[in-house]
Amino acid sequence: MTTPSSRYPQGRPRLLLNAFLMNTTSHIRGGQWRHPEAEQHRFNELSLWTGLARQLEDAKFDALFFADVVGLYGDHDGGWESHVRRGLQVPANDPVLLLAALAGATSEIGLAATSSVVQSHPFQFARQMSTLDHLSNGRAGWNIVTSVLDNAHRNFGSDGLAAHGSRYDWADEYAQAVFKLWEGSWDEGALIQDKAAGVHADPAKVHKIHHRGQRYSIDGPHLTAPSPQRTPFLFQAGSSGRGQQFAAANAEATFIFAPGPAHAAKVAAGVRRHAADAGRLPGDIKVFTGLSFVVGGTETEAQRKKAELDEYLDLDAVVAHIGGGLGVDFGGLPLETPVGTIETEGGRGVLEAIIASTPGRNPTLADVARYRTEAQQITGTPEQIADELERWQDAGVDGINIINAVLPGSYTDFIDGVLPELRRRGLAQTGYAPGTFREKVFGRSPDYPGPLLNSRHPAARFRGAYGASTAAVPTAAVPSAVVPSAAVAARKD
Repeated sequence: MTTPSSRYPQGRPRLLLNAFLMNTTSHIRGGQWRHPEAEQHRFNELSLWTGLARQLEDAKFDALFFADVVGLYGDHDGGWESHVRRGLQVPANDPVLLLAALAGATSEIGLAATSSVVQSHPFQFARQMSTLDHLSNGRAGWNIVTSVLDNAHRNFGSDGLAAHGSRYDWADEYAQAVFKLWEGSWDEGALIQDKAAGVHADPAKVHKIHHRGQRYSIDGPHLTAPSPQRTPFLFQAGSSGRGQQFAAANAEATFIFAPGPAHAAKVAAGVRRHAADAGRLPGDIKVFTGLSFVVGGTETEAQRKKAELDEYLDLDAVVAHIGGGLGVDFGGLPLETPVGTIETEGGRGVLEAIIASTPGRNPTLADVARYRTEAQQITGTPEQIADELERWQDAGVDGINIINAVLPGSYTDFIDGVLPELRRRGLAQTGYAPGTFREKVFGRSPDYPGPLLNSRHPAARFRGAYGASTAAVPTAAVPSAVVPSAAVAARKD
């Protein structure tokens, strides 16, 4: 096994830290909104989010990472009534609109939104994200998902959930279309805005993309001039084999749920192996895992706080959440029901992680609940939590998407309790690097030269690729004289 000293001969790198959020009441840990100190039931109030965003920016978190869904989590107990009653990600608001507001309340923290290929036409979505990147001065991020929810697909005109492989084929074309708009439609220096000359933009440097694919036909040009990053920072959430391949080709960070460091190491190694196959460097992709924390000054205090939180945990909502993502109704089944033999077109990476959480045996429904509530939670003193985070880092994890139980308390506890210990070990930043979100994550070096995607990313090939499709009128097409029509001549007489 690689020791920390041999793995990090120059000292450990810092961990990237995101707040894992959703503009809803009940996100990951179902039922916790009922806790007396929880404020997430105020999710419709902008002040909740601006206050939290400023708190996280003051603590030098890397990003606000907003999850999203555009459909219900399948059936539970034979229908979707329990989702509404429990508030299981319904109602849920649009994170892109919220992040536009938070851009004005912050100045450094990254602003990442989940958006499925199902929900928005690539031309419209590209325009929205370019606008957010402009408004935030280069802090926009996109979490690319294909949506595992049957209801989400039906909400946008489909007959149901597309097959797992075909969803990623869809995502491949979607990504290519937005990359063409972001990277290829406007050349550098196209936007002139010369008031004296009366020239706003150079027509020779603005191009249509003429994308023609299986799902989309887009002429262009992109209606938004290049933003500071052009392409927003790219996350991808999916850890199945096909998901790893997509992340390796397209993402700059991939987000996984893992039951422990060993499984995280397997997924991280797979993504980086696929990245090399795609002509990229292992360091081109950061691996984030989702974890929640219960922090105490002593072990006894931490366990007391955990027991208090568990009083409000709704295990049925947790099971419904996972079952909905798998496309299986777990409602009313005995806890000893085996689930490891499920065939699903839903979240295959999640199923693989559940199976990995019970090595040597078929996981049961009880294991499903434990996977989400226990395996992804670290309880202890700041020193104990930091020790565990070093284990995750040694497994190949670059960052943590920090799951909350209560807002804002879960982050307040982490900031006040754990961050000082992480900073003492050099595992957390004390200030923001200059530049865009991309520059803050990767820094500046020959391999990562600035705010744009590096040359190894497949989107880079679209820069300068559309020079022949320009708004400028070719010289030969301009007539030397214009002969007025008879009607015009008559009016002049």
